[in-house]
Amino acid sequence: MRLGVIADDFTGATDIASFLVQNGLTTIQFNGIPASEEMTKAQAIVISLKSRSCPADQAVAQSLAALAWLQKQGCERFYFKYCSTFDSTAQGNIGPVTDALLNALGEAQTVICPALPVNGRTVYQGYLFVGDQLLSDSGMRHHPVTPMQDSNLMRLMTSQATGKAGLIAAAQIDQGAESVRQALDQLAEQGINYVVTDTLHQGHLLTLGEALSDRRLVTGGSGLAIGLARQWATAETDAEAEKAGRPHGDRAVVLSGSCSQMTNRQVAAYRQLAPACEIEIEHCLEDAEGYARQLCDWVEANSHQTLAPLLYATADAQQLQVIQQRYGAQRSSEAVEQLFAAVTRELKGRGWQRFIVAGGETSGVVAQSLGVTAFHIGPTISPGVPWVRDIHQPLSLALKSGNFGDEDFFRRAQTEFTYV
Repeated sequence: MRLGVIADDFTGATDIASFLVQNGLTTIQFNGIPASEEMTKAQAIVISLKSRSCPADQAVAQSLAALAWLQKQGCERFYFKYCSTFDSTAQGNIGPVTDALLNALGEAQTVICPALPVNGRTVYQGYLFVGDQLLSDSGMRHHPVTPMQDSNLMRLMTSQATGKAGLIAAAQIDQGAESVRQALDQLAEQGINYVVTDTLHQGHLLTLGEALSDRRLVTGGSGLAIGLARQWATAETDAEAEKAGRPHGDRAVVLSGSCSQMTNRQVAAYRQLAPACEIEIEHCLEDAEGYARQLCDWVEANSHQTLAPLLYATADAQQLQVIQQRYGAQRSSEAVEQLFAAVTRELKGRGWQRFIVAGGETSGVVAQSLGVTAFHIGPTISPGVPWVRDIHQPLSLALKSGNFGDEDFFRRAQTEFTYV
């Protein structure tokens, strides 16, 4: 095994798994820490947790348990994967988990590299950008769980972790991998624990992959996986591995719980093409199970058209604010999650096999409700979003982080792939 990845949510896990496969490493994704010591032959193992927005002590405990399981499999290099928009709060969870992993491995330094240029996430002078906007000026400032109101990664890390942060600027990365290694050593001498790396384009990711290939722990979004995988790959991507993840099944449904700007656009575009039903929060709160059956009846009644029906709890920033004021942010969020869980279980029982899901939290709920424990990684729909196929059950899923994909994502996920 070349790499063990600890991902803080389900869509983030499939995101990085897809890049590892595309760049030459056979990869299996586990949903949660496996209960047994069974080993699946792969060059990379990705463990997806639901630790992004839970209490920090829970996130730390889950991450350390994942690390211990990977070490038992003989893994020696590790990757803590978080979102390319650095979703966190002043209390964590990125900082506390990073500190815990460093301590467990006996290491004093790691890199902070959330960048994914292909999706518009870049870092310059330590500031994280979403497209041409600072993170704090983007739609992430309105995130209902982890609103991002600062774009400086060094400040963000030092506010939630215990060590010191420093920077390797783009100009130094432009000088090559050896220059990066020297900079890391110099920063270590200064007591710098978290090294933020400027990253403006894929060339920077490849340089960083070369410079960091012998590090025991790296942290970041999925982009850094491109450079690391290319360092370790000995052949082209295993065609059989991607084939194993090809989507199948006759019945599909689209479930959208994300309120990101891109998902709002995707929902708006898809509503013009396919049946769509908006989830009403008050019904979730009154009788989630009964409301779920009612929604599943609607899905079944609208399942004979070319494109799959859509159930969505997606709302723009203004609608979201009204909902949170009326019902409470946590209460409304939990009610929607419980509803999606009930809908997923009911549809599985009725024979649904393909689930296209928008939103990290929603994806986690859906995967857990389906009883999915491990995936084969299949073909990529959009950068960072592959089709995945359950190893043990006839289920296929497309788990999309809120801001990923283009406006036509839901349609393309269904029409551009061969189903087996």
